[in-house]
Amino acid sequence: MPVLATFARVYVDDLDTALPTFTALTGQEPTLRFPYRGLELASVGGYLLVAGAEADLAPFRNVQATTIVSSIEEVLELAGKLGGEVLSGPNEVPTGRNLTVRHPGGAVIEYVQFADAQPAPRG
Repeated sequence: MPVLATFARVYVDDLDTALPTFTALTGQEPTLRFPYRGLELASVGGYLLVAGAEADLAPFRNVQATTIVSSIEEVLELAGKLGGEVLSGPNEVPTGRNLTVRHPGGAVIEYVQFADAQPAPRG
């Protein structure tokens, strides 16, 4: 199960206000932008910006990174073998499928398997 990319999550109040800074910092334009559960998300460089009202952001703030993988099933298997706790998923999401796992030691990571039609991430 190769990891294809990992994005640092950055929680912001307003995506349109935050994007110019991250575009300038990375020298890249956003490769994805989409709404999800009252939030707006965009990936730019190695960042995944997550914007919304505090109440909408609250359930997601414990997630420390988003990792793009080739197989959600392999992540599930690995998490089970190593004692990880599945917090959410697998779920159908705008980009494909996702899964959120709390790993031994406390790291909380969202894993995403892109649908075939999604562009390759740059992160």
